[in-house]
Amino acid sequence: MKNQMIEQTNTFVRSQLGEDATGHDWFHVDRVRRTALHICKQEQNGDPFIIEMAALLHDIPDEKLNDSAEAGKNKLNSFLKSIALPEEVQNAIVEIIDSISYKGGSKTELKTIEAKIVQDADRLDAIGAIGIARTFAYGGKKGQPIYDPSIRVREEMSLEEYRKGKSTSIHHFYEKLLKLKDLLNTDTAKKMAESRHQTMVDFLEQFYLEWDGQDR
Repeated sequence: MKNQMIEQTNTFVRSQLGEDATGHDWFHVDRVRRTALHICKQEQNGDPFIIEMAALLHDIPDEKLNDSAEAGKNKLNSFLKSIALPEEVQNAIVEIIDSISYKGGSKTELKTIEAKIVQDADRLDAIGAIGIARTFAYGGKKGQPIYDPSIRVREEMSLEEYRKGKSTSIHHFYEKLLKLKDLLNTDTAKKMAESRHQTMVDFLEQFYLEWDGQDR
């Protein structure tokens, strides 16, 4: 029964995000799912079914990918009801998805190990080589410049400022991505983040050299 629900969820998510060009596509979701299950296994903690379902569905209600936050929530709730999940499992999945977003850096206390694992997996996919590629995909789709040195890095911001304020793709590294290594929850994710974080640091160093018309 659980395997059938996973397959139904795969099909649903592919239909919703398969054509996405912002870095929130099916391949992102599948990576988050696989990473979350890997962390679950390494940590020997958490319910694998709830973790897999929450990882698969975590971007479905995302306000960035829907007409509104309410429309996204309705889409998620509608799907969960359609597969006849027990209410307590539905609630657990929804609570994870509601609590793991970065939201401009505001700290949300995660109540379960499942939420911590799914959040770690999602954040790991935002850093490293894949994270760099996703940053520029999203920035281009949003119409942001690659870089503008006259724009200041925003240290603290509201959710509204985070979503709609003026920034660049390079600024996004300082406003979010370089902070993620120290915000992870599990030991497994923290180890995985080390090389990915360093990849971003090396990339930025090379970027500034080339920006100034130089090289190593």
